[in-house]
Amino acid sequence: MLERNMVFLNHGSFGACPRPILALQDSLRREMERSPVQFLWRNYDSRLQPSRTALAAFLGAKPRDLVFVTNATTAVNAVVRSWPLRRGDEILTTSLDYNACRNVLTETARAAGAKVVVAQIPFPIGGPDEVLAAVMAAVTRRTRYAMLDHVTSASALVFPIRKLVGVLNACGIETLVDGAHAPGMLPLNLTALGPAWYCGNLHKWVCAPKGCAFLWAREDRQDLLQPAVISHGNNSTRSGFSRFQDRFDWAGTFDPTAWLCVAEAIRWLGGRLPGGWPALRRHNHNLAVEARRILCAALDVEAPCPAGMLGSMATIPLPPRLQNRCFTGKVAPEQQRLHDEHRIEVPFVKVGELSCCRVSAHLHNHVEEYAFLAAAMVQGLGDTTLPSAATAIGLIGTKLEGNIS
Repeated sequence: MLERNMVFLNHGSFGACPRPILALQDSLRREMERSPVQFLWRNYDSRLQPSRTALAAFLGAKPRDLVFVTNATTAVNAVVRSWPLRRGDEILTTSLDYNACRNVLTETARAAGAKVVVAQIPFPIGGPDEVLAAVMAAVTRRTRYAMLDHVTSASALVFPIRKLVGVLNACGIETLVDGAHAPGMLPLNLTALGPAWYCGNLHKWVCAPKGCAFLWAREDRQDLLQPAVISHGNNSTRSGFSRFQDRFDWAGTFDPTAWLCVAEAIRWLGGRLPGGWPALRRHNHNLAVEARRILCAALDVEAPCPAGMLGSMATIPLPPRLQNRCFTGKVAPEQQRLHDEHRIEVPFVKVGELSCCRVSAHLHNHVEEYAFLAAAMVQGLGDTTLPSAATAIGLIGTKLEGNIS
């Protein structure tokens, strides 16, 4: 349902749900409103379980180790606030973590008299070994657990999460993986990966409706977990469900239809290309790499990481003349200009002190859109001496409606 005249290069923020999945959600909502008690009380468990089973297969997990939540930040809250800390304990995170999740660590550590230790990850970065070295350099004998992104948000880096989890496990340190962007972007086998906890969003690259995410917990790390909202499940058990699921599946009256669309979202999106999900992930990765090449050439900047550290997003440093522009609101002036003048939706982000833009790639995107973005950015700089500027500027005003669908 994206606006037809919008060049939407920000799938990574909130996703975009396909019409068939929205139609399914609409039908489920109508059914819920026709008979609320039947839908939300008598049939809720039997409707939820097929979605959980389909998701488990998609993630390489057992259904009993999975629960649905509304977003990855909710899952991080549940884990961090459940795990006991003592005064002097340390929680390890990185300089490229997600601000909302950092806030959870900070508040929890403050209340316990513990400390948040931040591993400084360089950006630009030469390769995944620099991530591993920075994380391990920050480990101490007081480290209780580490919260690590699988795919970083602003910098769009794919961390070597298998190596990180393995090395930390060998040190006796548990790992909470914030995989907000990973489901649908990267192949996952959570059982083989083996962190203590893993969470991810399904409204992003799986294109499920908004308010759809999951928390996976290794079986030996489920007992202490409490949801952000404690409800009936703490003393109400159900046959065939784990106690972990009892506590998380029902947090009070809400609209669960996004969760009930997960199986169909996985099936539908996986059927868009011959080759299924592996082909879809390759398509999106290749498009993100090409988008970065176009933008780096047009703006005359260096790629900040190897292509192998990209998934379906790429973050590009801005040219020097855009580096020192301060802004205090949600939206950078250049981001607003691109939206207002060219109908381009693309986020501008700060990675440390470096100003960047981040592009996303999914099936609704096309290579011409990134060339159009490059042209509009070059035009805004007023510099026709930049490489590829003449070609790029020629695209401004070109109707891309045939390519945007």
